[in-house]
Amino acid sequence: MATDSTTTNTISNTIGGAEVDTDAAYRKSTFPISPEKIVGLARKIVSPEIAFGTKDGGACLADDFEFCAAVVGPIGRDEYLGALGNFKLEESFDIAQNFYGFYCDPMQTNRAWFFSRTRATHVGTFAGKEATGKELLLPPQCFHLDFNESGQLKEVGFYTVDRRQGNTGGLGGVFGYFYGIGKPLPFPECQPFSPSYRFWALQLLGKFGNYMKGSPNKLES
Repeated sequence: MATDSTTTNTISNTIGGAEVDTDAAYRKSTFPISPEKIVGLARKIVSPEIAFGTKDGGACLADDFEFCAAVVGPIGRDEYLGALGNFKLEESFDIAQNFYGFYCDPMQTNRAWFFSRTRATHVGTFAGKEATGKELLLPPQCFHLDFNESGQLKEVGFYTVDRRQGNTGGLGGVFGYFYGIGKPLPFPECQPFSPSYRFWALQLLGKFGNYMKGSPNKLES
């Protein structure tokens, strides 16, 4: 992962803070590809003609390319292309990716960020289940693309940013497709979020503590 710490960090000591001066950060960047071209490269990578390297035979991918998402990866170039080829989502779903919000990271200027609001209709057999015509609404997802100095794609990743939206149990990526048609993969990482017993107990203790602080009948120590 490349980093480009070209900005001055303004300390606020609160959860609020100052906005990064993106223009100043871009001017100080030492990465040889301009922020505007990074955004252009990202838009090209997600286009139907290239589709994240799946339609150009991986020509856009660097030799040391890695895919790394929230729970999957890092995996290398060949494994990535093989996995996407095996799922064959386009044969089973009519997909509208709905990408938007492309911008270059001012703190790491070889990286582009953007979002998706994917909608997909189940029109063919997938995971052994015949077409249902169901429309899947995946949750909003945030993607990143990292490029090397030659403009090749070095890293891809994405993350669900609001698990309460959509109808795929808060799951993004291919996990959302499996869950959305009623064929979830049998692993905890491929299921909707469920807190562990320890985390549930911690939340319960926190709520109890807040209740006792506000109760007029609480026991005095």
